[in-house]
Amino acid sequence: MAMAFLRAIAFSVLISSSWASGKKIQQPNFIFVLADDFGWNDVSFHGSKQILTPNLDALAFSGLILQNYYVTPLCTPSRSALMTGLYPIHTGMQHDVLYGYSRYGLPLSETTLPEYLKDLGYKNHIVGKWHLGHYKSVYLQLFRGFDSHYGYWTGHQDYYDHTAVEWVQKVHERLNAWGYDMRRNHSVDWSAYGKYTTTLLTDEACDVIRKHDVSNPLFLYVAHLAVHSANPYSPLQAPEETVDMFSSIEDLQRRRYAAMVHELDLSVGKIVKSLGDNNMLENTIIVFSTDNGGPAAGFNQNAASNWPLKGVKNTPWEGGVRAAGLIWSPLIPTGRRGQVMSNLMDISDWLPTLFEAAGGNATTLKGLDGVSHWNTVLYDKPSARNHVLHNIDDQLGYAAIRKENWKLVKGTTYDGNWDGWYGPSGRTNESFTDFTNSVDDVSLIYRNAMIDCEAAKYIAMLGMSETKNLYQLLRDAEVSCGERPVDAHPCLPLDAPCLFNIEQDPCEYNNLAEKFPNITEDLVSLLNWYNATAVTPLNTPPDPMSNPKYWNYTFTNWADFV
Repeated sequence: MAMAFLRAIAFSVLISSSWASGKKIQQPNFIFVLADDFGWNDVSFHGSKQILTPNLDALAFSGLILQNYYVTPLCTPSRSALMTGLYPIHTGMQHDVLYGYSRYGLPLSETTLPEYLKDLGYKNHIVGKWHLGHYKSVYLQLFRGFDSHYGYWTGHQDYYDHTAVEWVQKVHERLNAWGYDMRRNHSVDWSAYGKYTTTLLTDEACDVIRKHDVSNPLFLYVAHLAVHSANPYSPLQAPEETVDMFSSIEDLQRRRYAAMVHELDLSVGKIVKSLGDNNMLENTIIVFSTDNGGPAAGFNQNAASNWPLKGVKNTPWEGGVRAAGLIWSPLIPTGRRGQVMSNLMDISDWLPTLFEAAGGNATTLKGLDGVSHWNTVLYDKPSARNHVLHNIDDQLGYAAIRKENWKLVKGTTYDGNWDGWYGPSGRTNESFTDFTNSVDDVSLIYRNAMIDCEAAKYIAMLGMSETKNLYQLLRDAEVSCGERPVDAHPCLPLDAPCLFNIEQDPCEYNNLAEKFPNITEDLVSLLNWYNATAVTPLNTPPDPMSNPKYWNYTFTNWADFV
């Protein structure tokens, strides 16, 4: 334990001093896996065993589980925060998502994470979803710091034919758009047709790793389609043999969703294997995150689960903004691994955190909303973050913020129709401990699931393994709410702001706004301060020339040609 701790300290000092002196040292590789529309309850390291995720569990149990880690309620705002280290209100990306017809993108004035890393000598590759603008090529990945891209530009696609259906209702007509969306860099990849997207992206990620020149550090951003819904005519898709593995799940949609999660988990294992086979794993930092809360109970025709958290994707509740996440690396000291990291963290924090881990000086990054957690990851030191702005969307009429243990919700979405608790819970009983009779039984279920998974095998080859006190780790990582108190004060966010103590009440049962008016006023004032700094949302009306029917039925950078 002492040797690993000293190694981490030595690495941190060495990398900082080497950059200061101009010497080149071996910097860590970064693999950032972003799942799309993934639910809090859809990783088994949070306690649910309906869908076991052994590869993610292997990383979580030998790394750090991010317990109070937040994203925004929607994918485009979250991706903009990841790429810039800024809250979406400061880039104009806070309202809705970017559509195939949109004449805007992540502002060109912003420096992106791969651009910062490129200055530190990194080779940067993106595999999967971009969704930050494509109407002109200058908004695309190769102009924003990435050296290559394989994947798609819009927000979703069919998992097999790789077409995307989008439509918008205007006053007197409905505009329909349908087109193919799979690219290698800027060229359409027609050869992908008929092949499962998760497999394609996994194979590409592994190929990038195999071909990587290890004399340079690697940043690989794997932005999966999984587990986002495909097109409305066939929303949840996975290989039928995988679906059959989950025959015990009665609901067909949830069964298909489970198969999609399984394929995603296998992808993570294959990526870990590729890193190990290419002798890169020992010097790699792996991050797993979702982009927003899961769309549950048929929202977006999906079947995710945020249980027991309240709300779904595109709502300000914990189920919409609290993310499943982990960070893993052999650089984390032995005694620090296999724990829950409970400090507040936001998706905007990854830019300064990874920048500092790469040897950069995070204090030189001016004007960011994100803060570095690298010393928290290594040494459990407090971070500079004591509050998280979940988002402010004045067009939809909601805002939410958490400061320390307190959360304020002002307004909501969909007139409150998705503000309840949505399953499926994926559990027979409330707590994972209710499934078994002993501590040994709990540990055995998870350890048996990990025996044959690639991630666990390759982690073991490094002399690392999951924590011995697996039962306690699972208890620490689980959110348990119990029954709604009979004397709980209701929350009517369309009438007045609601206040919750998230540490004591993670399911947002009890509105404490009237009981603690000073705290409510403080958080309202903080929201108002942030709103005064917000820029106007960049969203544009549909451009008819964006329609793929004009471009060989492909989504393209149409404004470069008209």
